[in-house]
Amino acid sequence: MNLSTRTLAVFIDRPFAVVAAYLAVPPNFPAWASGLASGLKAEGGAWIGQAPQGRIVVRFSPPNDFGVADHWVSLPDGQEVYVPLRALAHGEGCEVILTLFRLPAMSDADFARDAEWVAKDLARLKAVLEG
Repeated sequence: MNLSTRTLAVFIDRPFAVVAAYLAVPPNFPAWASGLASGLKAEGGAWIGQAPQGRIVVRFSPPNDFGVADHWVSLPDGQEVYVPLRALAHGEGCEVILTLFRLPAMSDADFARDAEWVAKDLARLKAVLEG
């Protein structure tokens, strides 16, 4: 099994508390996470969305004061993907980091494409929070 990871980060010129509070609200994700652009609907303790792969179920870590916004995405094929997402205080601003785990059957090209996608989403998060 290939256990490759890639951690991507973006600096956001907003206070940690503002960024962490924004990330703690699941309905905010479609504004910046393009895989959830169709929106999220609360259903039975989880969130349902449409991603490029089809219907997904997303569970989020509970709101907290630590900047932890981890989430678990159940894909249409039944596979669950863990997405660690953190806001970290950094001076007057905040660093947001997301660790991308390579899925077992993922090619090098697919993993690189996913990393580019995440980088674009993090840039969008920056634009949303700084705009």
